[in-house]
Amino acid sequence: MKTPICDALGIDLPIFAFTHCRDVVVEVSKAGGIGVLGAVGFSPAQLREELDWIDAHIGDHCYGVDLVIPEKYEGKGEDDPEKLLAQLETMVPREHREFVEKLLDEYGVPKLPAEEQVNNLQGWTMATARPLLDQTLTRPKVKLIANALGTPPADVIEEVKSSGRLIGALCGRVKHAIRHREAGLDFIVAQGGEGGGHAGEVGSIVLWPAVIEAVAPTPVLAAGGIGNGAQIAAAMTLGAAGVWTGSLWVPVLEAMAGPREKEALLAATHEDTVRSRAYSGKPGRMLKNAWTEAWEAEGAPKPLPMPLQGMVTTEAMIRTKRYSNIGRVQEVSVNPIGQTIGFINREENCRGVMQRLLEEYVAAMDRALALVPDE
Repeated sequence: MKTPICDALGIDLPIFAFTHCRDVVVEVSKAGGIGVLGAVGFSPAQLREELDWIDAHIGDHCYGVDLVIPEKYEGKGEDDPEKLLAQLETMVPREHREFVEKLLDEYGVPKLPAEEQVNNLQGWTMATARPLLDQTLTRPKVKLIANALGTPPADVIEEVKSSGRLIGALCGRVKHAIRHREAGLDFIVAQGGEGGGHAGEVGSIVLWPAVIEAVAPTPVLAAGGIGNGAQIAAAMTLGAAGVWTGSLWVPVLEAMAGPREKEALLAATHEDTVRSRAYSGKPGRMLKNAWTEAWEAEGAPKPLPMPLQGMVTTEAMIRTKRYSNIGRVQEVSVNPIGQTIGFINREENCRGVMQRLLEEYVAAMDRALALVPDE
C-alpha cells in the first residue's frame, strides 16, 4: 500500500487519521500511519500544550495539524482577533443565543463555571488561525498542514512549503480541487458527502475518481465514509495516494469522548446522521439527535453564516462534551460524524484499528485478484 506520499512524509502506510485527540495522533503515527490533530477549538495556549504533549510522546514519528481558514466568512479582512470578535458579537441575534440556552436548559445541560472563559470565535477565521499556524510551524515533527475549508491564502502556502512541510486542503467539489491544484498545494483531500463534519453533496465513489483525474499528478487522499480496509482498497484502486479518515477514530479507546457519547456512536447506524448547518453555519454531517432536529423545527432561527453560527454553538459543544454522562445531555450533543459510523459497533484501540484495516485491505485485494482469470 506504500505510495510516494509515504516516502515524502517518512511513514509506512498512507493512512491519515484526523482527530481532536492527542492520544490518537500519537498512537496512529506509532502504528505506521500519520495522526493529524484538528486545531480548531484550541486557543494558542491550549494548542501549545497539546503539541508539547505530542512531541514528548510520539518519539521519532511525525504528525500533522489541520487548521480552518475559510475562503469566505463574515468579518474577513480584520486581522486583530479581539477587534474581529467585538465586531462579530454585534452581528449575532439575541434570538439565536436564547434559542440555544433554552434548548440546553430543556435537556438539563449544566452551565460552565462562572470563572471559565469561552473562546467563542475559535479558529474559524484567518485572524484566529494565524496564531495556531505560528505555533505549529515551531514543531519539527509536524510534517504536514491541512486546511479544512477552502484554498489556503497564497502567503500561507508559500510559508508552509518553504519550511519543508507539505500543505494540502480538503474539498467536496471538483472545481475546488482544481483551485487547490492551481494554488500549488502538495496534496488534496477529496471528501465525499458521506464524511463527517464539512462535506459536499457528491458521494465518494463519484468524487474520488473525478478529482483524481482533474488534478493529476497532484496526490489525492480519499475521504468520506472510510471505515474498513475494503473501502481503502477501493480508494487505492481508483488512484488515490492514500486515505484520510476521521469518524473511525472518534469512539476508539484512546479518544476523549465520554462513555455515553461513545455508546451513542457505537449504536448509530448509517442512517443516523444528517447534513446540517447547525454546527458552524456551513453544511456539515452530524449525528442526528434533538439538537439537529430543533434547528430544523418550525419557528427555529435559521443558522447563521460562518463564523457567527459557531459563536452561537461553541459553548453548547463544550458543555455537552464535558457533561455528556449526565441525564439527557447526550441527546443535544453537537457531534460531527460521518455515515461510516454504522460500520463501527465496538470499541477498539488505535493499534487494533490499524491492524484490522490492513487485514481487511489484504483480503479485499485478494478477492479482486481472484476475479482475474489465469492465462
